[in-house]
Amino acid sequence: MNDIDIPLEIIENAVTPRGEIQLQRRGEAFEIISNGTFLMATYNGESERLLVRRALELVPSPDKVLIGGLGVGFSLQEALLDPRVKEATVVEIEAKVIDWNRSVLAHVNGHALEQTRTRLIHADLVAWIRETVESFDLICLDIDNGPDWKVFDGNASLYDAAGLAALRNRLRPNGCLSFWSATPSPDFVLRLREVFGNVEIREVPQTHGEPDYIFYVR
Repeated sequence: MNDIDIPLEIIENAVTPRGEIQLQRRGEAFEIISNGTFLMATYNGESERLLVRRALELVPSPDKVLIGGLGVGFSLQEALLDPRVKEATVVEIEAKVIDWNRSVLAHVNGHALEQTRTRLIHADLVAWIRETVESFDLICLDIDNGPDWKVFDGNASLYDAAGLAALRNRLRPNGCLSFWSATPSPDFVLRLREVFGNVEIREVPQTHGEPDYIFYVR
């Protein structure tokens, strides 16, 4: 049976200050849709996990991890699988996404929000990263479909030179910053090189559609 033939069940549709957000299910898989744009699903979590897993490999002592965007909880779960991580902070703007991760999605990410090393912040990451004075060993960001396909226009400032400088200031020595993207985004890669130097790029093939991309800088 093709995916298009699997009945779609809408679990919840809600209106937020940023528009409409919806949680839906196809068979055993869950999908999150924002303003009609597909955000993520539970059937293709390899790239969301690799966003964190590879960054953990690049950092000798990842005590503090920051994850931008909760999604279905795969990135947070991946951070918690590493015993070296003492605290995993996740910043999520949508209250509904938080609610779903505490309820219907909890089983797919190992109840990650309930773990003692998890710290949840309900906030706009773009504003929060500019206001905080905290620093992290890892910063792993998945709040958009990538620099070229932003969920909200206001997120654009995260990917410009000033936004990258703010992120660099939040990294500890030997820290790593990673970005998830649905496109190869060559212009963004050039900006990363201008601010950080070398960029490691991982291409993650997908069963459906084009590959995902992850960018790592140190």
